[in-house]
Amino acid sequence: MKAFAILLSVVVVLAAAGAGAGLYALHYYGRGLPDYQQLADYEPPTMTRIHAGDGRLLAEYAIEQRVFVPIRAMPRRLINAFLAAEDKNFFRHPGVDALSVLRALVSNIANIGTGRRLKGASTITQQVAKNFLLTGEVSIERKVKEAILAFRIERAFSKQRILELYLNEIYLGMGSYGVAAAALNYFNKSLDALTVAETAFLAALPKAPNNYHPVRNPKAAVARRDWVIGRMRDEGHIPAGEAWKAMEEPIVLRTRDPTEFVRADHFTEEVRRRLIRTYGEEALYGGGLSVRTTVDPRLQAFAEQALRDGLVAYDRRHGWRGPLARIAPGIGWAERLAAVEAPPGAGDWRLAVVQGFDAAAAYIGLGDGSPGVVPVEELTWARKWRKGQRIGPKVKHPSDVVSPGDVVLVEALADEAPAEGAAAAYALRQIPDVNGALVALDPHTSRVLAMAGGYSFAISEFNRATQAMRQPGSAFKPIVYLAALDGGFTPASIVDDAPIVIDQGPHLPKWKPANYTTRFYGRVPLRVGIERSRNLMTVRIARAMGIERVAEYAERLGVVDELPRLLPMALGAGETTLIRLTAAYAAIVNGGKRIEPALIERIQDRHGSTIYRRDTRDCADCLAGYWNHQPLPFIPDTSERVLGEGTAYQMVSMLQGVIQRGTGRRIADLGRPLAGKTGTTNDNKDTWFIGFSPDLVAGVFIGFDRPRRLGYKETGSRVAAPVFKRFMAAALAGEPVTPFRIPRGVRLVRIDADTGLLPGRTTERVILEAFKPGTEPASSVRAREAAAEGVY
Repeated sequence: MKAFAILLSVVVVLAAAGAGAGLYALHYYGRGLPDYQQLADYEPPTMTRIHAGDGRLLAEYAIEQRVFVPIRAMPRRLINAFLAAEDKNFFRHPGVDALSVLRALVSNIANIGTGRRLKGASTITQQVAKNFLLTGEVSIERKVKEAILAFRIERAFSKQRILELYLNEIYLGMGSYGVAAAALNYFNKSLDALTVAETAFLAALPKAPNNYHPVRNPKAAVARRDWVIGRMRDEGHIPAGEAWKAMEEPIVLRTRDPTEFVRADHFTEEVRRRLIRTYGEEALYGGGLSVRTTVDPRLQAFAEQALRDGLVAYDRRHGWRGPLARIAPGIGWAERLAAVEAPPGAGDWRLAVVQGFDAAAAYIGLGDGSPGVVPVEELTWARKWRKGQRIGPKVKHPSDVVSPGDVVLVEALADEAPAEGAAAAYALRQIPDVNGALVALDPHTSRVLAMAGGYSFAISEFNRATQAMRQPGSAFKPIVYLAALDGGFTPASIVDDAPIVIDQGPHLPKWKPANYTTRFYGRVPLRVGIERSRNLMTVRIARAMGIERVAEYAERLGVVDELPRLLPMALGAGETTLIRLTAAYAAIVNGGKRIEPALIERIQDRHGSTIYRRDTRDCADCLAGYWNHQPLPFIPDTSERVLGEGTAYQMVSMLQGVIQRGTGRRIADLGRPLAGKTGTTNDNKDTWFIGFSPDLVAGVFIGFDRPRRLGYKETGSRVAAPVFKRFMAAALAGEPVTPFRIPRGVRLVRIDADTGLLPGRTTERVILEAFKPGTEPASSVRAREAAAEGVY
């Protein structure tokens, strides 16, 4: 009896000591643990998707390839598979499975000295604690902290929430975070399409994904999968027959279907930069945003093709800059050619090596070993490039262009295969060293419908539509003439196109502007100054209005933030971007309302809530649940008016004249109502064309990234206008012909195109001119007298 009492005392003391030690351990290791309450608001990093205006995908941004799936949307069989493999007592334990811990303890004691890795017996809750709140180190201290956090997590969250966190966070190999991403990456399936065998394989991966890779370690992968299938059978989740059938299936990986992307690289990169600027990198790469943009894939394709064609056409006019590389053309040429890397931006063009030539053609070999021929007709453009964008003598023989061993780019001349034994025909190609941009807007909604920021995003990510600050030259002139139209001038007002000398102030030379042609044309109507891009008339008008007034119009229309108050600014000496100048022209065609170009239509967060909307106008009636012949909703127009409707239309009419009779007349054969203005800077360094139809405005800029001369007669009308023409021809094909809208109050009067007066017996050309009420000429005699007194 005495011995029993002593034994009982010892047990009590040991129990008390153990309890005390346990309490001390809980206190010691429980201090400074991460706040598990943060899991309540935890949202795993998920992919942000950028969509085009029609819903098609532009880009995906993510650090971890994860697809978040709520627990309620996960198949029950999938959940059961992970429970059977990882934590069969999940719904019964309080965070730590005591029986599993005891089994692991016995096993670890038995394995002492064997070098085997310690077993942890971690529950799913403990794995959540480790993955979200702790490090992955293997130590007793970490296991104790893990257990403490597991108890706390179980008290704070439901089992369903813990499972949801686990199944969406766990890494399962092949870059897959979460079960949904793993199902796509391994089997190209959604969760509900997985077979029993595939589900079991995914559940086999959490312990060590790399150890069970089905290609590198197929036997281990099958064994582990079959073990999980057996656990599912033993737990009653699947019948035995289904289990045996699943074990017989091989593990077959299926390549994930490639995601179809719309190509709009410079546009998409501009959207990405704006998202980072507004929401930060964390939101972009892990916030699960859904971004609907404004780009129209159809117009985007037209824009990129038109710009590329225009840049190539310019480049071909200025000759051949030589081969990409040189290799020995003899035996083994195919291997040597394969070692040459294709330049970025080559696209569908292929590398080839010149093997010989005769008077009719150059003979080439391609990377696949096949022969080809480049007819001499496809070499005639390749006159030798010379400094100053000049070219050498005409090509008379292929040897004037290429030599054996030259590595060049070529493009197939026909899609169909050549006749048996015949070599396919190719054309010599060259990546342009000039660059440019094209942007297209909806002038009524401000949506950016297309944006080509350069020849190739692979060559340069620099966006020349939004980032290049360049002088617009004569494309700025409509701003000056808008100020004049609001300052008492009409399109028929007479302005003297004669020499002018400007005193620029003390210690500065006199400024003597000149027309591009260096000629003077005397007294002509104001409209002619725009149509023929007359510098002297523009300077006179700007001086009459005052450069302060011109600058106010430039700033009001958003061309620049602040224009220097210097008279040369009237000729486009101030720098701006293509997208800003194009938006200013949009305000002309839309009747005088300023627009801010919008690239993003709507942004939704991961829960589907809209966090940004381009159009913020209220429209309660737009939310009607059904149509019952009620009146159409009224949506107020909140756009800022920066021009009077009459002034805006007068400028539209004058810019129509540019295409009908002036510097843009090469566009006239499209046979549609179009208007626009060319622009060329000093020494032909920058060329522009900004123009519009009634419902589409487009701007083109072409120039070297490091400004230098484009060459003799390479003006906006020759370089940029053809790109605008190509784009508009494609964009408007099949669309109804719509005339420009004439606002109320504007009167169209037949006048003499040369004098601005009412037609008389000597009139040779008559045009319809737009006048605001009370400004139209009353008679030819009175108008002539008024004109004689009002020459500027």
